Amino acid sequence: MEDYLNTALNAYRGFWQYLVYDISHQGLQSAFWRLMVLSVGVWLLEIAFPWRKAQGMFRKDFWLDAFYVIFNSFLFPLMLFAALSSVAEAVLRGNLAVLGITIQPLVMVVDWPNWLQLVALLVLTDFIQWNVHRLLHRVPWLWQFHKIHHSVKAMGFAAHLRFHPMELVFYSSLQYLPLALISFKVSDVFLLQIFTLTIGHLNHANLSLQYGPLKYVLNNPAMHIWHHAHQQPQRYGVNFGITLSLWDYLFGTAYIPQNGRDEPLGFSGDENFPTGFWQQLLYPFRKA
Repeated sequence: MEDYLNTALNAYRGFWQYLVYDISHQGLQSAFWRLMVLSVGVWLLEIAFPWRKAQGMFRKDFWLDAFYVIFNSFLFPLMLFAALSSVAEAVLRGNLAVLGITIQPLVMVVDWPNWLQLVALLVLTDFIQWNVHRLLHRVPWLWQFHKIHHSVKAMGFAAHLRFHPMELVFYSSLQYLPLALISFKVSDVFLLQIFTLTIGHLNHANLSLQYGPLKYVLNNPAMHIWHHAHQQPQRYGVNFGITLSLWDYLFGTAYIPQNGRDEPLGFSGDENFPTGFWQQLLYPFRKA
């Protein structure tokens, strides 16, 4: 138990030191500053080229969603997630070691060119995330957490990171083992992070984008708006893509019937969903 406590304390200290260093020394590779610059940049695009012209600069829940951006990106990892994930990994490896099992990479891609490793990492992680996203819609108790993201009534870039922080736990837990079994040695991984963050912001932005033929590969606002539509053609929803749209086209969950600019957003019963930050965080546990 003392080892796990030390693991948690080291995780707190490590993430705090990382955050301070990231903000003060990392420059263009800083996770904090690239999130700030990207967010302001996409917001300015929304103001200059709004898809829903009546929405306004400060749409409904703009400031709530802006707080979610900071909370889920930095405050929750600092408060709990960094320590929780470190302890969980230590517990998993410790229990497996008792059984004589060690987690070793089974697929070696370390000798691939860096760009190919980045592409492979994107495709693999996005496919896992696509499946986790489907679970969030299909498993009733997971859906209670995911409702926060679908309670958005006016889309904008910050809605990208409006989600219950427990979703970080779900995604990370289900990604851990598949990624641990593949040996990557990727440099410049921040380029991949910038790319996925940019696509995520644009997916939720008040912008009319489809990317031409690339719409069959990359998720986009014209497609993702239907994922948030109040009325869904399938019981568990459509368009589950995170960064890539190709999984929806491959597995038959793609749905873009028409221009969805003015499509009502939300879910059945959302008029009773709490509107405050802490009330939303407590909502899934109260429902359970």
